[in-house]
This record gives sequence, structure tokens and C-alpha cells, in this order.
Amino acid sequence: MPNPFAFEQNITFLHTSDLQATAHFYEQVLGLKLARDQGLCLIYHASASGLIGFCKHMKTGDPQGVILTLVCDDVDGWYEKLRAKGVEFIKTPAHNPKFDIYNCFFKDPNGYLVEIQRFDQPLSRDEASL
Repeated sequence: MPNPFAFEQNITFLHTSDLQATAHFYEQVLGLKLARDQGLCLIYHASASGLIGFCKHMKTGDPQGVILTLVCDDVDGWYEKLRAKGVEFIKTPAHNPKFDIYNCFFKDPNGYLVEIQRFDQPLSRDEASL
């Protein structure tokens, strides 16, 4: 039985002081599709139902403590693709036994830490749809 309280999508909004550099990075480097341009905010499709928004008018934009994680099976492929586009990685792809994941890290133009990650044990259908 479907959960009547389940949400259909999620959007994480983050501050940016440079909307143009952010747009270039997320569109041209990561290849995300723009879902909506609201003038002061840009919203991108990050997955089938997840969205990321960057807003110029928000004043709470300390990138410390924020990790934007993009989950996929091909961490190495993304690493090679982004490295070829000049992205500098803080951590190259490696297994993290503490969390049972394979991941790498880099920073976006706003200073946010971006992680590309694969779960060693994929989330079950039930875990992913809670």
C-alpha cells in the first residue's frame, strides 16, 4: 500500500553568490538539466525525483558542513569525465569501509563539498522509498 505521506520530490536549496559560475558548473561540467530558472534561483534535476536549487538571495550560505552527494554506479567514470573537464578532486575514488561505500570528493564554485558515491550494498527498494 502506498504511503500517503510520501513526498513526490525533494529540492535542496543552497546559497550562491555567483549564479553564472554555478550555472556553468552544474550545466556544462556536471551536465545537469535545468528544471526551472526563477531569476534569483536555478533549480536542477539531480536524479529522477531529486532536485538541487541555487539561490542568490539566500544569506545562509556557509558551505562548511554541507555535502551534496550524487549517487551512481560509475564513480570511476564520473571521476575521469570530470577530471578531463578540469575539476580538481580533494579525494580520488576509493573504498570507505566505515560506511561501506566507494566515493570521491571535489568542491563546486561555491565551496560546497560534492561527493560522488556508490553504496557497496545498494539500498533496498524499501529503504529507498521510505
